[in-house]
Amino acid sequence: MHTNDTHGTEHEENFAEMFEKTYKEPSRMEPGAKVEAAIVKITPEWALIEVGGKGEGYVDINELKDAEGNLIAGEGDKVRAYFLRSEEGEMRFTTRIGSGPAARAQIEDSFKNRLPVEGVIAREVKGGFEVNVGAVRAFCPFSQMGTRRDEDKAEYMGKTLWFEVIEFTGRNIVLSRKSIVEAERRERAEALKATLHEGDRVKGTVTSLQKFGAFVDIGGIEGLLPISELAWGRTEKTSDLLSVGQPVEVLIKRLDWEGERISLSLKDILPNPWDTASSNWPAGSYHKGRVSRLATFGAFITLGDGVDGLIHISRLGNGERRIGHPEEVLKVGQEIEVKVESVDMVAKKISLVPADISRAEDEHTETVAKYRGKADAAAPAMGSMGETLKRALEQKGKI
Repeated sequence: MHTNDTHGTEHEENFAEMFEKTYKEPSRMEPGAKVEAAIVKITPEWALIEVGGKGEGYVDINELKDAEGNLIAGEGDKVRAYFLRSEEGEMRFTTRIGSGPAARAQIEDSFKNRLPVEGVIAREVKGGFEVNVGAVRAFCPFSQMGTRRDEDKAEYMGKTLWFEVIEFTGRNIVLSRKSIVEAERRERAEALKATLHEGDRVKGTVTSLQKFGAFVDIGGIEGLLPISELAWGRTEKTSDLLSVGQPVEVLIKRLDWEGERISLSLKDILPNPWDTASSNWPAGSYHKGRVSRLATFGAFITLGDGVDGLIHISRLGNGERRIGHPEEVLKVGQEIEVKVESVDMVAKKISLVPADISRAEDEHTETVAKYRGKADAAAPAMGSMGETLKRALEQKGKI
């Protein structure tokens, strides 16, 4: 009997434990309470989510649609939702932080758990942006936007973006996008590692213009297009050739995934003007060019895009005087006619001479040749050396 009683007591205790484990009295949910719940049913107006022993909750179906009205979640998918209120015996939830009476509680929960929140850029204020997170106003400094400071701030107005809550004190809510932007960039870079290679031609969009070049988006990540790689010719300003939003095709010159740097080139996909330099500017031909640069040893003359020739300083004095610097006779930007003296395709050098000096030299050479010809024609025939000596001796004998 004793054994049976003991066994019966243990059975009763085990049953009590099992009952305790399988049944819990539904607890009251507080506004702002967070749940990770599976969608059990979708209707035209609602998505029903399973919230354990508490029953089912309702989420407005519009919260699970993208900008085009397409559903972005289906039955069986899990969503993160926040309890709003009970209404006619039904529990209403939202997946959008900061809406309704539980707004601040939801944002505080996001701050404590480092959960991202969705906000709309409302306006630019001193030092940053005012952001609406549902019905709550927050602030995101420019330095926490995760973008370059030179970007057009007006383009952010009205945009819906994800943020982290980095400060929640009283009425002050400070947001940041830096870590989110960085994580997104790393994710995109990782996805592109297998598809991008040095030497590839890719299409992109100019996102920013700088003194040193331009940044180009090539599929979710940015590469730098240096000003020296814009064209074969000399470029003074990036804005002379590019504008923000302009589509471009570029060549990947260097991929440094570790250093997180991508170098691009625009000129390398354009024809190299030096390939046809000898036929476009052959030796002996005359052309008009523009003075692009003055150096102590001579003047550089631009003949075409990416091709400069050099007039050595010794060819600038017009044969009349010795000059100390090309600036004594030329100015940058000045148009000048030149003659090509020689073309070195290997060294990529073209030697030039001012056209007026070349023509003057040619005229002088022709004149000298002309008078030399006349003098030679008028001179008596001297005969052989023997005859010359004989005549000299005859003359001496007469004397």
